[in-house]
Amino acid sequence: MPDLNFYDKVYQVVRLIPPGRVTSYGAIANYLGTKGSSRMVGYAMQACGGANPPVPAHRVVNSAGLLTGKFHFGGDRMEQMLASEGVKVENDKVVNFKQVFWNPTSELDM
Repeated sequence: MPDLNFYDKVYQVVRLIPPGRVTSYGAIANYLGTKGSSRMVGYAMQACGGANPPVPAHRVVNSAGLLTGKFHFGGDRMEQMLASEGVKVENDKVVNFKQVFWNPTSELDM
């Protein structure tokens, strides 16, 4: 992914997450070769509101499956968006996280 800034690289990866699947900030950072920069991936998710094409930021959670970014969506919107794709959430945590986890490193050609 040459000639793109870090945020744009993150957005490209997030746009590839299939509906009904989730990934983590750390998995994205690892895929981009910047292991340890999961916080920066989180910052990119915070800033993606005006990105075009849109970025499905609701599909990015923390490494335990927690909806740590939900307050950026307002109320239960993140949970509702995931539920509309068939992802079950209880107590702000993805149920069956390992089954719906999408790992860009194994799913995408590097």
